Amino acid sequence: MLSKEKDIFNVLFEAVSEGVVVVNEQQNIVSVNSSIDKMFGYNPEELVNKPLNVLIPSTYHAGHGAHFKGFMKNKEKRQMGNGRELYGARKNGDVFPLEAGLNPFKIYGETFVMALVVDISVRKQQEEEINKLNEGLEKKVQERTKELSTTVNELKVVNLELDSENHKRIQAENKIKDALKKEKELNELKTKFLSLVSHEFKTPLSGILTSTMLLGKYKLAEQQEKRDKHLEIITNKVHYLNNILNDFLSVEKLETGKINYKFHTFKLSKVVDEVIYNANMLLKGGQKINYPENIDDISLTQDEKTVELALSNLLNNAIKYSPENTDINIHIQQDKTHTFIKVKDNGIGIPKADQKNIFNRYFRAENALLTEGTGIGLNIIKSHLKNLGGTISFKSKEGVGSTFTMKIINKAK
Repeated sequence: MLSKEKDIFNVLFEAVSEGVVVVNEQQNIVSVNSSIDKMFGYNPEELVNKPLNVLIPSTYHAGHGAHFKGFMKNKEKRQMGNGRELYGARKNGDVFPLEAGLNPFKIYGETFVMALVVDISVRKQQEEEINKLNEGLEKKVQERTKELSTTVNELKVVNLELDSENHKRIQAENKIKDALKKEKELNELKTKFLSLVSHEFKTPLSGILTSTMLLGKYKLAEQQEKRDKHLEIITNKVHYLNNILNDFLSVEKLETGKINYKFHTFKLSKVVDEVIYNANMLLKGGQKINYPENIDDISLTQDEKTVELALSNLLNNAIKYSPENTDINIHIQQDKTHTFIKVKDNGIGIPKADQKNIFNRYFRAENALLTEGTGIGLNIIKSHLKNLGGTISFKSKEGVGSTFTMKIINKAK
């Protein structure tokens, strides 16, 4: 190249912050700027007329010639190494990562290639550090996700009657990938549970305390009716608290797998008598429980306490969600393999939109939110019956009433 043009190139090259290398078609260096000298560790003018390979690690020499010829054939501007990582070799032998943009041009009929070179060592180092941090974080997330998956799986209740929307939700929960989000959900569930327990215990305890204080004021003989009224309130509240405690104990046993079912043969009428006797203490004014017909000869080989718990829960719900002066009917039938127990009420019923979730733990129908309850009774019944090979189903219409049907195997295996 002419001296004048070379001087012009040098002025232009020095104005560029990137390293600039100009090579001819023979891959010999004809010009560089000071940024290249500093980048590769050479003195000024030391690289001129040297082959381009001096700036390329020896391990890449074999393939570089073919890449250069291919580029010269097409002669289009492009980012060199697209899809490949490029490396440069310093004078002292150090190898470092770089990026290079290639620009072909002609002067006096001779073709040259100008390469803009950037040292990306710092960026690569930062990327490696970020990758290491991401790997560490991903490992922590996987570990936390595994822990949370174990906890969440214990909280899940398999419900074959849920529609496709609920199935998708359960499947999504089974594929937990976001540990932080799941931890937040668990904390919210814990808060909700503690709030529910606090409310459900505080209300009846306040009623017991109030009735106890009032009892002390009714000392005259003619005030016996008022004393009886408050004694009845105390009895009902204690019975209610006892049922809540039994529900919580059942949940704990179901979650930890500590249930020990004891199977023996018993008369079903014995269980029905006990449940109805206890339920009579909860009846509202004018409510009546109609005793099932023709059950004296019905026997089961099952866990008696579980059957009693399930029937008691259904009957208590029927009383709680039915108005005064209504009947609650119990129907029992038995065939060769199963016993069917139905509890029918004329209460508030379950809204259609809520019916798909009625067996979910802590779920309460919209029209029952102002009535005392924990939302775990039906979930417990369903879980116990499933363990015993049975099922529970229902039919309900809001404002008309509900009928719950338990299907129990006559003889547990």
